[in-house]
Amino acid sequence: MNKPLAQDIFVRPPETAGDPQRFQQLLAEETVEVPAFLKPAPPNFGNEDLDVARYTSHAFHRLEAEKLWPKAWQFVAREEEIPRSGDHVVYDIVDRSVIVMRGDDGVIRGFYNSCLHRGRTLRNQSGSAGQLKCPFHGFTWDIQGRFKSKPCSWDFPQLDDAKLDLPQVRVESWAGFVFINFDPDAPTLLEHLGVLPSHFERYLMDRSVSIAHVQRRIACNWKVAQEAFFEAMHTKVTHPGIMTFTGDVDSQYDVFGDHIARAITPMGVVSPNLGGVDDTTTLNDILALSGRMSETDGSRHALPEGMSARKYVGELNRQAYAAAAGADLSDATLAELEDAILYSVFPNFQVWAGYFGNIVYRVIPDGDDQDHCLFDVYLLGRYPAGSACPPAAPLNRLGDDQPFTAAPEIGALGPVFEEDMRNLPYMMKGMRASQRGQVSLASYQESRIRHHHLTLDKYLGLDTAA
Repeated sequence: MNKPLAQDIFVRPPETAGDPQRFQQLLAEETVEVPAFLKPAPPNFGNEDLDVARYTSHAFHRLEAEKLWPKAWQFVAREEEIPRSGDHVVYDIVDRSVIVMRGDDGVIRGFYNSCLHRGRTLRNQSGSAGQLKCPFHGFTWDIQGRFKSKPCSWDFPQLDDAKLDLPQVRVESWAGFVFINFDPDAPTLLEHLGVLPSHFERYLMDRSVSIAHVQRRIACNWKVAQEAFFEAMHTKVTHPGIMTFTGDVDSQYDVFGDHIARAITPMGVVSPNLGGVDDTTTLNDILALSGRMSETDGSRHALPEGMSARKYVGELNRQAYAAAAGADLSDATLAELEDAILYSVFPNFQVWAGYFGNIVYRVIPDGDDQDHCLFDVYLLGRYPAGSACPPAAPLNRLGDDQPFTAAPEIGALGPVFEEDMRNLPYMMKGMRASQRGQVSLASYQESRIRHHHLTLDKYLGLDTAA
């Protein structure tokens, strides 16, 4: 959000701005018990450059198709997107296609999207169906994948009907998120998620529901889009309008094993890149521009004497989020009520912690094209205990040339996403034009990017330390 800075606000020299201890200092000011999982788990990696071919090469893309996507847990859908029997989503990943469908027994299964006759895809798009019938010759299965019928049975003496059930991929869920894995020998989803479920226990995820879902095709490699949200250092240049309430280069970065990493960016505080910002400006701007707070009209609020904008907004959110979930949030920290606490789950899933307005990102390659990807953003709300889960928000698939501002359901987040997306095609162009052929990373603030590639190398068999 490129909002012009007020006259009294000035930009500090960038060379020394930033304090990785700032978030812990804010936690020390909390008036409730701070969860232990908010303590730092700092990364300890090297500083080697990355080859741009990891993003630009079709050969590298094919290596991922062969060794990453067949082995990794991948977020496919929210459970509330397929609430009734026969509801399904079609998930395509490079050369593979899967139907994730709810059976008439309520169980969600994943079927290879390929007819056992001559291979025609059984479903071309997400929706609902009473059976799975091949549109070519009519081979048919029920919604639990059991074989029902084929034409001219007399002409297939070699086929045993008892062995014609649809092959399945593994499907497991956590907190309403449905994941698949093609590898029958992979660790369970919960093993893959590591500390994540325990870190989210406080956040009423069993009562979460998708309140927005927007997707757009982006002209960049999937890792370029994924990594755009791995650090907050870009805020000063890419999102200057949010610095009045975002502690960008004061973020804390953490790593938990191979698959989980985290960034925590304090909110309701001024960026160390700025000076001359008063608390009233911080209050007005965070409500109007952040896209995640419980209120959007800063003009309706005035700071009580002696109260910080961070404290005021946190208490405002506490009341609203407690009412939405029908829960007592008196023990919630200000950090959990307003800060940007963003977890990444290898390879391509990210979810914000907290009690409401959790943003979720998913990035997948666009088929066999290493230069394009599909970027999904979800927003999750809450519903009260004892209530039925509301319907999922419908998918809003934007055109390739439509900005995220064309998706009103994501509010003030639209302009911020659009600012990010403008960089990404030019990153691809610049990497291809690079004389060095290398990407350099900040040791701490871009440690999540390095963590991502170190884990990727393990999947691809490129881990020289193994």
